[in-house]
This record gives sequence, C-alpha cells and structure tokens, in this order.
Amino acid sequence: GNERMHKSGGANELLGLDGERKSGQDVRTQNVVACISIANIVKTSLGPVGLDKMLVDDIGDTTVTNDGATILNLLEVEHPAGKVLVELAQLQDKEVGDGTTSVVLLAAELLKRANELVGMKIHPTSIISGFRMAQKEAVKYVNEKLSVKADKLGREVLVNIAKTSMSSKILNIDSDFFANLAVDAVQMVKSTNSSGETKYPIKSVNILKAHGRGARESCLFNGYALNNTRASQAMPTTVTGAKLALLDFDLRKLKMSMGVQVLVSDPSKLQAIRDREEDIMKERIELILKSGANVILTTRGIDDMCLKYFVEAKAIAVRRVKKDDIRRIAKATGGQVLLSLAGMDGEEVFDPSLLGTAEKVFEQRVGDNEMLVIEGCANHKAGSILLRGANEYSLDEMERALHDAMCVIKRVLESNDVVPGGGAVEAALSIYLENFATTLSSKEQMAIAEFAEALLVIPKTLAVNAACDATDLVAKLRADHNLHQKDPAKYKDKANSGLNLMTGKVQDSLLAGVIEPSISKTKSLCFATEAAITILRIDDMIKIAPPPEQDQ
Repeated sequence: GNERMHKSGGANELLGLDGERKSGQDVRTQNVVACISIANIVKTSLGPVGLDKMLVDDIGDTTVTNDGATILNLLEVEHPAGKVLVELAQLQDKEVGDGTTSVVLLAAELLKRANELVGMKIHPTSIISGFRMAQKEAVKYVNEKLSVKADKLGREVLVNIAKTSMSSKILNIDSDFFANLAVDAVQMVKSTNSSGETKYPIKSVNILKAHGRGARESCLFNGYALNNTRASQAMPTTVTGAKLALLDFDLRKLKMSMGVQVLVSDPSKLQAIRDREEDIMKERIELILKSGANVILTTRGIDDMCLKYFVEAKAIAVRRVKKDDIRRIAKATGGQVLLSLAGMDGEEVFDPSLLGTAEKVFEQRVGDNEMLVIEGCANHKAGSILLRGANEYSLDEMERALHDAMCVIKRVLESNDVVPGGGAVEAALSIYLENFATTLSSKEQMAIAEFAEALLVIPKTLAVNAACDATDLVAKLRADHNLHQKDPAKYKDKANSGLNLMTGKVQDSLLAGVIEPSISKTKSLCFATEAAITILRIDDMIKIAPPPEQDQ
C-alpha cells in the first residue's frame, strides 16, 4: 500500500487518508452549481402558466407532474448538497402542502448570491448572520404588514385560495369547479378535539380515481369510499344500521402454521382433523356474527367456505382491504382493528364494543368497477372524492393538485391569515429589506441587500414562464411597492400589487382573488434560508476512496 500513498501525494499524505479532499471555494462553488441545476429543473413549472415535467423512472413508469416535491422526489439526486434541496421540498410539502417549487427556487437563488459575496471577500459567517437577520425581519413584516385576516372574507376566500393553488396545475381550466369541491371536502371533515381546537384532518378525505368520463364529472360524497367490492355476488348490496367488524387476519380454513407437522397414526383420524379445521373457522365466524356485525372488512382473504356463512347471515364481507383504508375506517366509525380473536385467557372472544358503526354501507357502480361506500360514520366525518379523468397520468396529477389545494385550505382555516399572491409578498419584502439594509452600518448590510434581490427570483420566474417581459414587469411591481412603503397613506391600494400573468400587467392581487396562506410564505422563507445556510457553511469535503479489491 505504500506506493499508492506516495502517488496520491499532497494533502492525503498528511491526513493518512485514502481519498480525495476538496476545500475552500472549490467545494462551495460545486455545491452551489449542483443546487442551481436542481432548481433549474423545477424553475419552469412555477406559476399559473408553468409547464409540466415528464419523469420516467428506471423501470419505465411515467409520471407527468407540476408539483415541485414530486419532481424532486423522483429525481433521485446523488449530490449531497442537492439532497438538501430535495429534503427542503419534502419538508415544505409536509408542513404546508403547497409552495414546494418556490421554496427550492428561493434557496438556490440565495446560495448563488451568497457564493458571489464570498467571491467578493466577505466571510461566510457574516453572510449567514445577514441572511438570518433578513429572514427574521421578513417574517415579521409578512405577519405584521402584509397578512390579512381570512374570516373577514368568508367562503369566497377559501375558494380563491384553492384556485390560486391549482392555478399552476392541471385543474386550472376547471378551477372553479374543483376549488369548490376541495373547500366542501375540507369543511366536511371538520372536527373539534377535546381541548376545543378545530382541526381539519386532510387524511379523512379519501381520493378515489376512476377512468372514464370528463374531469367535471368528479364528485364528492359524504362517507368513506373503498375501491373494493363485495366478496360474493350473493351478498346484499346495501346494509343500513351497519356494524363493522374490522379484521386483520385470514378468514380461511385453518392450516397449521409454517413448519408445524401433524403425524397421524390412524388414517381414520385424518377426516376428523379436516373437520376440526373447518369448525375452528366456523366458530370464529359465528363469534363475529353473533356480536351483531353485518359488515366485515378484512385485510386478508376469505375463502368460499367462509363466504357461505356470511351470505346466509345477509352480511357484506370485503376482502383484501388496504391497511391504510381499514385504519381510517376504524377511526371514522369508532371501531378497532383486530389482529386476532384471542382473548386474555386464551379462549376466543369477540367483544361487540369493538365494532364500528355507520348508518349505511352500500355498493355503487363507477366506471368499470364497483366501490363500497360507508356513509354516516359515527365518530368523525369522512368524505371521499371520486375523480374521473381520461388517463392515469392526468388522474394522478389531479390527485396531487387536489391534495395541495386541500392542504392550503386547511392552513387558512386553522391559522386564519392570508397574503396576496402573484409575487406581491416577494416584491414588498424585497423593497422593505433593501431599505432595512441601508439602515445598518455593519458587515451584514451586503448580505441583506442580496437577500432582498434574491426574493425577486419568484416574480421574475413567474413572468418569464408566462412569456412576459420579466424585467419590465418586475420593475413596475417594485415601483408600486416602493410607492406604498414610502407613503402608505397616499398609495394604499398599491400594497397588494401582484402580477396578472394572463394579461401581463400589474394588478391588485387581493381584489383579483389571487391569495395564499401567509403560513406558506413565512415557512418557505424560513426553510429556504435554513437550507441555504446549511449548504453555505460547508467549506471542506473529504471523499473516502473505496478500499482496493484484493486480487485472488
């Protein structure tokens, strides 16, 4: 191994390491370039006229999407600094649900500018503290000056919020229809917990997709819908006053578990053993039915023999229900999912209190297949949205768009603050931070000024994607906000100026109904700054070389 070390020479000899080490500006530039190239992928998908991306993965599955988080998830980024951006988008998706594209763009832009500052001999530490200050000020400004209370605006505001979220997605054409659908769905699952807070669990809205018909034929219904059908055609299609047994085990003839062998000395006993196997299952089913259950859902299989008993009892039995579905149904109906029937003392019992209740369970035909609807759940409300569409890609994309829209509505209902959209917030913040930077006489001044510039990447990209003259539009937008901040009393109506990308003019975003939840903005500012700082902090990268393979 000695010769190898001398060959690689230099820094590695000092470290006694087998590998490569890059440090200082090289690493920083490399990381920044990686992040910018990732941001460029999602750049064109921002905004109401953003374009979609088609991603084909290694086994040939195709996804066509406009959702920043989805795109980045599917990219499988190798570069460590790039991974930070992907995680950033996922975080925004989890926390807010919408605004994933813009958060990535902002982070990349901050990095690019920070890298330029480092080139101008400003120490990364000063840049970082400048960014931190700018972010604090920005969030404060959004909350104090820009946000508007939503309850003043009523239902209309929710519909507009949903429309703004959908504007860049496939649902744009029918956004009126889908925005109302999303608002209804979210309000349907409204629940109040023990401490009196109102929550809107988006998870309780089940989205089903069925081919055929047009997108406008999508509908919302009260209750939880399953993409499963009755196990046998002889069962009733409707059960009212349903009692649901939720099982997570096989309703099949009992077999000995793996590796258990039964040695039979007397062949005449064979039949007895088989009979006993059937009887065990029969007893279990009778236990379940005796407790009053008339709808049986299981995540596993049910064989023909067991079906017979259910048919005789006029119950609906459904097999191979998804685990997620059964958990949500348990939550909605107040039942419990049972892993086995074993009681405390080893005997088999089925406690009626474990049954969920619902007013009505029925089967409904949709497109080519049937689905089961559980209506009037006891505990909390559940809603289901049935999406209709031409092909799988558009259905998947519709589902993602609806999910984003519902998350945004939920955020507004829970936090009650909205801000004007269309680049209004970014332009206002940019002007505000520039003025703020000039009041400081410390090193952070330049960093804050660059932060202010970086924010403009959002309106610029919006304008570019809409095939408008970006420089001209952003200049007008900034002029408006500048007037407002110099003399708020005189130019009151300029406060909410945003871009109208259909006409390529500046308009009042609030009046036009282009609004976003303020939590989405403040969170994305925080997340983007954090991500940029994380990557900016790195100034040394050591890659350990894999050990040389021994020749046999």
